[in-house]
Parts: sequence; structure tokens; C-alpha cells
Amino acid sequence: MENSTYNFFILTFTTQMKNKPLLSLFFILIYLTGVLANLTTITVIYRYQHLHTPMYLFLCNLSLVDLCYTTTSVPKLVHMFLSGDYTISFTQCFTQMYFFLHVATTEDLLLLIMAYDRYIAICNPLHYHCILSKKNCVMFMVAVWVTGCINSVFATLTSSAIPLYSNIVPQFFCEFKAFAKISCPNAGFQLFSYMEAVIFGFGPFVCSILSYIKVIIVILHIKSSDRRTKAFSTCSSHLIVLTMFYGTWMIVYIIPPLKDPRVFEQTLSILYATITPMLNPLIYTVRNKDVKRAIVKLVGFK
Repeated sequence: MENSTYNFFILTFTTQMKNKPLLSLFFILIYLTGVLANLTTITVIYRYQHLHTPMYLFLCNLSLVDLCYTTTSVPKLVHMFLSGDYTISFTQCFTQMYFFLHVATTEDLLLLIMAYDRYIAICNPLHYHCILSKKNCVMFMVAVWVTGCINSVFATLTSSAIPLYSNIVPQFFCEFKAFAKISCPNAGFQLFSYMEAVIFGFGPFVCSILSYIKVIIVILHIKSSDRRTKAFSTCSSHLIVLTMFYGTWMIVYIIPPLKDPRVFEQTLSILYATITPMLNPLIYTVRNKDVKRAIVKLVGFK
């Protein structure tokens, strides 16, 4: 079957449902909330000099990633709900896949860098500004974004070239694992898909967890309860974000195939592709006094 000669059909779990306008409103509100929250975070960090530190540089990049995350999938999904047209062209499908894979890979690696930042801050504080200098932080961010781009190009080209037995995509957007399900039996592609999950998913997650195990061990040896509480508070927001993102992602990508997993997987995909990017800046804002003060100052309240 020549992939580029036909359109794809997006098989969302709402295809036969009647409450599409309500669902459209739900996703529009999620999208607008996420855009506002992430843009506010980026603006605040950019405007205030005292937030120009490694931790906030990484947070600013996370907000940019989350902004792109929802933009790649939600507008098209809402358009399908409202128009009733669930088809997408070959070019549109793989363009969407490219951008989604790019930001997904970038977020995987960025969360690892943020875990490393907390590891250095807690376990090696005297060398923090040397290890995470401005030059090194910029190099980290360039490496993360470039790696995301290269991986996305490679994965998208591979997906677009494999023979498919169906043009029905069992997901609410054009996504890599969904194409693995409709591809003709191909041991090479299956191996490639598992390598993707391990290298850019499971690998960064394990490294992040190991760094936090070391961080927790160090914190527990701090004698002052006030210092322990402060140390835990600097890590808690990132741990919550890490748990939300990888918790849903790993269930979708690592679990064995189910008999009828479509609704289950799409629900989890909505969580990590739309809900989590909206909640990330809110979690960091609510639990961060510096950011909250900067936002209050930005909007003009005393």
C-alpha cells in the first residue's frame, strides 16, 4: 500500500458520540489555559533578572515545550470535532507526527536535565554555578532541542516509509505508536519502536529517579529540619511533573498490547499530551514563591 496516495482517518473515541460540541469546549478551555499559563511563565522569567538562573532557564524551556505540545494536537482535534471530518492528509499527518515527536523527545531530555539540576544543587552545591554555568546551560538546551529534532526526523521518515495494512489511525492524532499498530509485520520497525521507548523514555526516567534517590539520601542526612524542608520543597514540583508525565507515558508505551486498548490509551494520551502541559506551569507557579511574586508584580498588584 503506497502511503502517500491516500488520506488517513483519525479514529478518536468520540467518532460516534453526540456530545462533540461540549468536548470541543473542554479541549478549547484546556488549550487556552495551557497557553496562558505557559506564556505567563515564559514572560515572567524573561522579564525579571533575579529569575535568570539555571533552574528557571530550564523551566522556561519546559513552558515552551508544553506550549508546542498542545498546539500540535489540540487545534486539529477540535477542528475534527466541530467539522465532523476525521480525515487528515499524508503530509499533515506526518508533519503533526514530526512536531509532536520533536517536543516529546525534548521534554523527556529536559526533565532529565532538570533532575540533574536538582541533583547538583542538593548534592554538590559548592560547584553548582561552575557546573551549571550560563555557557553550559545554553549548551544543554541546544543539545536537547537538536537531539529532539534529529530523533523526530529519523522516526518520522521511518514511519512514513513502512507499508501499512490500514489507513485508520487508532489515536486522536498522528502518533508514532499508533502507526506501529497499523504497519505490516516488520521486525525491524518493531525493534526500532522499542528502542525509541527505551532510549528516549525509559532511559531518562530511570536516570532521573536514580538522581532523586541520591538527592533524598543526602537530604535525609541534613540535621536541620528547616533545611530539610527547604531542600525537599525545591524538588517537589519537579517530582510531581516527572510523575505525571512519565506515569501516563510509560503506561501507554510500555504496557503489552491489550485486546481493545483504544479508549484506555487515548484517555492516557490526552492526559500526557494536553492535561499535563497545562498543569506543569501551574504546579511550578503555585509551589514557587519567587515566580508567584514576579507574577503579582507583572500584573501590577502590590
